Amino acid sequence: MVQSQRSNDKPIGLTASSGYQVGIRRTLSVQPEQMWNVLLSKQGLNVWLGPIESLVAEAGEQYHCQNGTKGELRVVKPFQQLRLTWQPHTWHTPSTLQIRLISNKKGTTTISFHQEKLDDVHRREEMKLHWERVIIELAEMVARA
Repeated sequence: MVQSQRSNDKPIGLTASSGYQVGIRRTLSVQPEQMWNVLLSKQGLNVWLGPIESLVAEAGEQYHCQNGTKGELRVVKPFQQLRLTWQPHTWHTPSTLQIRLISNKKGTTTISFHQEKLDDVHRREEMKLHWERVIIELAEMVARA
């Protein structure tokens, strides 16, 4: 099937329904349960969510970080998935963030960050770099555990 010129000109990460999106994933030598516990530990939360004392991992739970980031947990599937709104204090509208833990047969887990409803290509690039740094930090935490 030949794509039209118009679709070839579409910026990377732009969707018809949810604005710009970005996805980052990495496979780590850790079980999903261990990764889940790291994500929800105080240190883990500070890495990916923002400075916060704790988070009740239940759908409907609203959170407010010390740096002004706020949102609401929408989906919580223990050891598998978190889906939440994520809005730093400088943003006018929230984005949607999904974190998935995918168990692999070889005793590894793929952690995936997917964020949508980003304003523009510049915000997409900013968040791509952010989630790449987050995954590196989480991998270092897992390696030390």
